[in-house]
Amino acid sequence: MLTVQMNDAAAALLGPWTGLAPTQPPRELTAGLRDLVANGITLHGDAVVLTNTARHLRDTGPGGFIDLTAWECSVNSFHLEDYVPVTVDVLDDGEPVIAEADQRLLLAQGLTLALHICRLGRSVEPPLQIRCIVSAGTTNGTFRFHRIRAGQQGHHPDLDRYTLEKMIVIDTGSPSS
Repeated sequence: MLTVQMNDAAAALLGPWTGLAPTQPPRELTAGLRDLVANGITLHGDAVVLTNTARHLRDTGPGGFIDLTAWECSVNSFHLEDYVPVTVDVLDDGEPVIAEADQRLLLAQGLTLALHICRLGRSVEPPLQIRCIVSAGTTNGTFRFHRIRAGQQGHHPDLDRYTLEKMIVIDTGSPSS
C-alpha cells in the first residue's frame, strides 16, 4: 500500500495533483537526483540507506540519536536544491530565498524521488516499508527517508503544524500491514 499525505500548504502549491482530475507527476528525475540514487538503496545493519552512502558509514547508528529512525533521517537527508536546478537568491543578510514556482519544482521532484525509493524498497525480499519526507520552503527543500518502525517517526504526525514548510510524507505501508 502506498500512502501520500500533504499539509495544506503543499496541497495548495501542487494544486492539480491533489484534485480529482488525473494528472502526471514529472516524467523523470533531474540528472542530479538520478545520479544520487543510481546505485539504489541497501541495508546497513537494520537501517536502509543509499548504497553510495553505505560505503562511507562506519557505524549503524543510532549513536547520539534518540533512535534508529532519527539516525536514518540524518544519514538519508539532503537539500533538494543541490540536485534540482532552481534559482536560489541570497538576501543581503545571507538568507537564501527560493521562489514559489521553484518550491513547487522541488516538491514535485521530491515526490518523484520518493516514489522511486519506495519502488526500490518494495522490490527487495522481504519488501522494505519506507517513509519518505519531502519539504520545501522559502529557504530550501529537503528530502529524507527511513524504514517504518513502530513507535518511531521522523516527523510530526500533524503536517499542518509545519507552518513555514510545504510537507509531503509518502509511506509504503506500516508495520502492521
